[in-house]
Amino acid sequence: MKSLRAQSRRSPEEMEATAVSPNCPAGRRKSWILEYRSSLGASALGVLPWRCAAQEELEHLNQASEEINQVELQLDEARTTYRRILQESARKLNTQGSHLGSCIEKARPYYEARRLAKEAQQETQKAALRYERAVSMHNAAREMVFVAEQGVMADKNRLDPTWQEMLNHATCKVNEAEEERLRGEREHQRVTRLCQQAEARVQALQKTLRRAIGKSRPYFELKAQFSQILEEHKAKVTELEQQVAQAKTRYSVALRNLEQISEQIHARRRGLPPHPLGPRRSSPVGAEARPEEDGDSGIIEGAEGGAPEEGCSLGPAPAGDSDTLSLLSLRTVASDLQKCDSVEHLRGLSDHASLDGQGLGPQSGGRGGRHQRSISL
Repeated sequence: MKSLRAQSRRSPEEMEATAVSPNCPAGRRKSWILEYRSSLGASALGVLPWRCAAQEELEHLNQASEEINQVELQLDEARTTYRRILQESARKLNTQGSHLGSCIEKARPYYEARRLAKEAQQETQKAALRYERAVSMHNAAREMVFVAEQGVMADKNRLDPTWQEMLNHATCKVNEAEEERLRGEREHQRVTRLCQQAEARVQALQKTLRRAIGKSRPYFELKAQFSQILEEHKAKVTELEQQVAQAKTRYSVALRNLEQISEQIHARRRGLPPHPLGPRRSSPVGAEARPEEDGDSGIIEGAEGGAPEEGCSLGPAPAGDSDTLSLLSLRTVASDLQKCDSVEHLRGLSDHASLDGQGLGPQSGGRGGRHQRSISL
């Protein structure tokens, strides 16, 4: 009971920072969703449109939570597999290297030169594509200039401003395309020279280190195989990480929407007029009389002021109030619940209280006493 009472005293910011975070464990996420669903049903009575919207957002929250749990399991498995393959590849390569000896270090410059030559070849292909694109844009711009010149020269007696503007625009495009074409041509020539130099170095090393290259070939072929496998698993891990990030984003959006709906519900509830109270019994003979206005305001203030302090009751209403007054007070308190995350406001009510009025009875104990919180909403 103490743990539940302490949990109900948490502020909305604390709940959001701890149990509501998408990074929290799955069990805490699920328990918070169930707690929010039950408290929402208690505070959203009579607000059907907002309650439907809240139920829809709760479904989104559940779906995002399930997806986060599922994808995180897949991500853990993928990371474990990646680490296992990495360790296995390192062990096999070390074993292979110990068998082959020093020929691996002798042949390493050749394979490094082959890698650089392959990268230079890829850069050359990209530069060639950029140059071809720039040439196409230049040709299209020249065609636009030709069409604009024909339109300007169509009527020699009158200068059409539309054709003149089109000609100026096409001329600017030609100049920009010409600059891009020249830039692409220079870049293509540069990377082509680098590629040729890399190919020449590969051929020179191949002639010099022919024997070491032949002996170390199994090692570098095995290394290339493991590198390809590791790249595939790394891409899978990256994809799963993106899926987890997207699911957590949807979780946060649904949670933020739920908070907005909760604020709208409570803003609407606070804007409604208070429920009219029924006739009250007169004070017992010899008891200290209090005005009715003070008693009513005490009940409302106890409901709006959040959770009461330890040792305090909800209001100064006498212990002999009628069942109708207790029911209306309970409904008033339930309608002013803050943030739909706690029923601490109802802590001072009697055990087994409910909104339908069943089980409502006079308070036990003296004035200002405390009762155990057992509320059925």
